[in-house]
Amino acid sequence: MIGASRRSLSAAAAAARSRVAAGAASAVAADAAAASVPPRPVSNGAPGVQQQQKRLLSVLAAPKVAGTSNVVSLKLMDGALIGRRYESSAAAVDSTDLPAEKHEYQAEVNRLMDLIVHSLYSNKEVFLRELVSNASDALDKLRYLSVTDPELLKDGPQLDIRIQTDKDNGIITITDSGIGMTKQELIDSLGTIASSGTAKFLKALKESQEAGMDSNLIGQFGVGFYSSFLVSEKVVVSTKSPKSDKQYVWEGQADSGSYTIREEKDPEKLIPRGTRLTLYLKRDDKGFAHPERIQKLLKNYSQFVSFPIYTWQEKGFTKEVEVDEDPVEAKKEGDDDTKTEPKKKTKTVVEKYWDWELANETQPIWLRNPKEVSTEEYNEFYKKTFNEYLDPLASSHFTTEGEVEFRSILFVPATRKDDITDSRKTKNIRLYVKRVFISDDFDGELFPRYLSFVKGVVDSNDLPLNVSREILQESRIVRIMRKRLVRKAFDMILGISCSENRDDYERFWENYGKFLKLGAMEDKENHKRIAPLLRFSSSQSNDELISLDEYVENMKPEQKDIYFIAADSLSSAKNAPFLERLTEKDYEVLLFVDPMDEVAIQNLSSYKDKKFVDITKEDLDLGDNNEEREKEIKQEFSQTCDWIKNRLGDKVARVDISNRLRSSPCVLVAAKFGWSANMERLMRAQSMGDTSSLDFMRSRKVFEINPEHEIIKALNAACRNNPDDPEALKALDVLFETAMISSGFSPDNPAELSGKIYEMMTSAIAGKWSSQSQAQPDNPIPQHAAPVMSDEPLEAEVVESEPVEAGQQK
Repeated sequence: MIGASRRSLSAAAAAARSRVAAGAASAVAADAAAASVPPRPVSNGAPGVQQQQKRLLSVLAAPKVAGTSNVVSLKLMDGALIGRRYESSAAAVDSTDLPAEKHEYQAEVNRLMDLIVHSLYSNKEVFLRELVSNASDALDKLRYLSVTDPELLKDGPQLDIRIQTDKDNGIITITDSGIGMTKQELIDSLGTIASSGTAKFLKALKESQEAGMDSNLIGQFGVGFYSSFLVSEKVVVSTKSPKSDKQYVWEGQADSGSYTIREEKDPEKLIPRGTRLTLYLKRDDKGFAHPERIQKLLKNYSQFVSFPIYTWQEKGFTKEVEVDEDPVEAKKEGDDDTKTEPKKKTKTVVEKYWDWELANETQPIWLRNPKEVSTEEYNEFYKKTFNEYLDPLASSHFTTEGEVEFRSILFVPATRKDDITDSRKTKNIRLYVKRVFISDDFDGELFPRYLSFVKGVVDSNDLPLNVSREILQESRIVRIMRKRLVRKAFDMILGISCSENRDDYERFWENYGKFLKLGAMEDKENHKRIAPLLRFSSSQSNDELISLDEYVENMKPEQKDIYFIAADSLSSAKNAPFLERLTEKDYEVLLFVDPMDEVAIQNLSSYKDKKFVDITKEDLDLGDNNEEREKEIKQEFSQTCDWIKNRLGDKVARVDISNRLRSSPCVLVAAKFGWSANMERLMRAQSMGDTSSLDFMRSRKVFEINPEHEIIKALNAACRNNPDDPEALKALDVLFETAMISSGFSPDNPAELSGKIYEMMTSAIAGKWSSQSQAQPDNPIPQHAAPVMSDEPLEAEVVESEPVEAGQQK
């Protein structure tokens, strides 16, 4: 296990890259392509129970414990492996009286162990992942070397990892049938750093801590063997290399500056090949020695390790056993029928026993050919991995090769759990390195924030094992992975939009439309992928959302631009005066009612060479201008425009003749480079009550008048005949304030505007209905009116009627 490839901390000054010596003699590349041989089930032990075939390499995986005889014993007879099962408990490695050599740790190892135990790891449970990964490396190295030297497998071809626990004494034993170590390799791997780069790592980490940088290792991966001291007060390593005839035992304490190495002489503790690691847990960490806890950790971190991992588990099977009968009852039954033998009574009991159980039987689905995986299998994997109960809307299974190689499966969830404004980190992407789970705690390194709803797994062989946050941010490999993951995510979403069932994408847009709008704002590089996925309401869509492609298809031949209007509601947008001329020309207008719509479109600026044009801004060109007619109108109303501008002053930038109105007398439009009414409303809501920063943008408004409207014609006459008439000036003020409201702006003084409107209404309707009521003749009291009471007494009239029988109507 530890004798595989040495896990070391390789330095990177800025990123705190680290790989720490994990107990390997030398670092040799492992060939992970070959598959390990699965065990053949045979019937053995308890009747009717299928058991795993016992292996020679597992003889001492459960060594004897003093005072117990319940171990798995194996005998080799005529080349056949015969196993006998007894009740078993976890084993410990007893110390012997043989002399042990004492060695001092290299100074850097002491510093490293102190750093690991007290600073580096925030979650102790990763120790098991580290040790299992080291065991996997040992097996990988043996398999790689055995290609050229088959003699290395002479002690047994099986390659596996076995974990046994003793919860009563707080002991965990991890055994692998890997390459093992010689005595010198033990000293080099577990006592010194050699060329592992730990000194550089410690220096870089210290500098980052002094600079206040984030030194957190995302996967906290690569420190290997020394992570065992997170939970152990003593660690014993018993190892046998196929290159050596002797087995050696390494023993170290958590707070000691030295360790011992001795030769193993006890024949019951000898192993054919590999490494057995025994952890004596600290008092507070003995909970890790429970078999259920080990099973859970293996499922989370090492479920997809390419070698089989077995755990020592308590099992049981049912059987019928005889029970003693009551003599009195037996005699009564015998009296009834003396010729018939009495039936023996039985009961069902559960007989418990201990046996090895495969803990990582689930093959990584992403390593399989996508053509061989069914939709049901994808859905089942998605639900199991991410604790979902609904099938995903879509999935994408792909392998990327070339300069960067990784495998991934991505999913689009059916429902949204996190809001776009939620600042919490999501755990939607699970990162694996060589099928070992590293982390799901990311903050935009593998996916941008607007695609944080995408869930999936990513398995890379190119990422370093000591994955830090800075490495993810700066690594060229990660940048390439991110680009390809984003591209595949968009292809998956595009597949939903192209589905024959339109409801699928409507469901997606309802959940994740805001995320894509955020992407249009933040990710300029992917605008071409985001734009076809956007959906909006329009003036001709009958409350259905349409895509930009559908809008372009519906454009008139003479139409050059994509028109839109932003408002606070769909009703306000549809009834805005800005649409009058476009509706007359049968031009479709996009209606933006979401606060993010206008900002997203402004960042896109165009789509398929068609510019987005806000119809609430000045200089709207509808392509049918009559220059001569416009020149005549401007000359006729030039004096009126100046008169209105002088009256309104700084409230408007200028007064123009409008080409967008038909039934409305006037409209207030935003300057070409100023805020629209909708944007001003949004900015006002975000200005924390301080409107001083909005003064400049608010002043850039243009007042457009409709020369065909009766009100404008009357004001034009007033301007020529009596420009100082108070009634005309008052009407002009009311007209401007009303135009602000109809155009989406907020009047500066609503109470003053209301007073002016009430005054004009009073002048218009005063005495109108009262004069008509006085001219009408006296009318008799209507039938529904209340009777008039008089002082004279009223006589009651008695009306006789025939009696009515019950059940008859009167």
